[in-house]
Amino acid sequence: MTETAFSFIPRAARSPKPRKTGLTEIRGPYYSAYGPRHLADLLETMGNWIDGIKFAGGSFALMPPEAVKSINKLAHDHDAYVSTGGWIENVLRFGPDAVDRYVEEAKALGFDVIEISTGFISLPTEALLRLVETVKKAGLKAKPELGIQFGAGGDTSAKELEAEGTRDVGWLVAQARRALDAGADIIMIESEGITENVTSWRTEMVARIINEVGLEKVMFEAADPAVFEWYIKNYGNEINLFVDHSQIVQLEALRSGIWGTRAPGGGFRILGERAERPRSSLGSSPHESGERWLGEAETERGLRLTKALSPAASRPPLPHLSVGAGNPDLALSPTSSRRWRPWSRCRAQRPCRGRGSGPPWRP
Repeated sequence: MTETAFSFIPRAARSPKPRKTGLTEIRGPYYSAYGPRHLADLLETMGNWIDGIKFAGGSFALMPPEAVKSINKLAHDHDAYVSTGGWIENVLRFGPDAVDRYVEEAKALGFDVIEISTGFISLPTEALLRLVETVKKAGLKAKPELGIQFGAGGDTSAKELEAEGTRDVGWLVAQARRALDAGADIIMIESEGITENVTSWRTEMVARIINEVGLEKVMFEAADPAVFEWYIKNYGNEINLFVDHSQIVQLEALRSGIWGTRAPGGGFRILGERAERPRSSLGSSPHESGERWLGEAETERGLRLTKALSPAASRPPLPHLSVGAGNPDLALSPTSSRRWRPWSRCRAQRPCRGRGSGPPWRP
């Protein structure tokens, strides 16, 4: 991974690209128009943390083909995949031939992923699975977008969405499983009805989706700082998130544990050993009390933190903290104060599966 400024300052471990988990997909041109020059600035400064770029809606259909190709090539040059938005909903109105041509042109323009969204249409399960098959046969990645809110995916008001009603989360889980069995690579979870346009967040649905589908198989739409902060603090920095391009710095500061909204490091305390450098003391601080905090490897419940007490007289040297990626012994602990606490004493809403063992999800 490329060296960052102030790399001697401890931060949370982040796996290098291509990642399997901890993916960040950013929104391409939609709410604001931008092209290769602005994207180049994003990738040159924050490219380490941008795993994918999504053209929201049908924004690419308003651009010259060469502009779309230029954006896609630039993303590939920085090891980022490119995804369509949910525009296939519009294409489906014109029949199977239009769908085939859409997939064919997307591949020719350099797209890697086709998002299959159904926010505005009612699509039978078998039709969704046929679309997954069509995309896979073209040699592209299939990313169904599923949600519980009827009419989700646009700028519909909360009042209108409430009138439309919602689906049961069990339906979403069943659809996700069938899509994955049919060859889908990852499932995008629509935020509306869960954390967007609701009177209170339906966090129990997030827990069920993660427990029954798998943390590495889903990506949550979280284009709101309060929302992605909640995801990171409850499920750790390995959760896959979709955010606006303007939010990449704020999100990665939380993932890396270097800054937050309530305390230095965002309430996270980061521990672990740096294997590539000699051990030496960094000073006193928490160790003055005789408490030594050790990172524990990931478990089925996520990243945990355990505490070991040692008398001051026999206290071992303070270990170096991990800077950069690849340290499985690094741990994060969400806290509401400056005191370090074990993960088991923190929020109860944190069911999380450990890392999968398959290949990185990327084209």
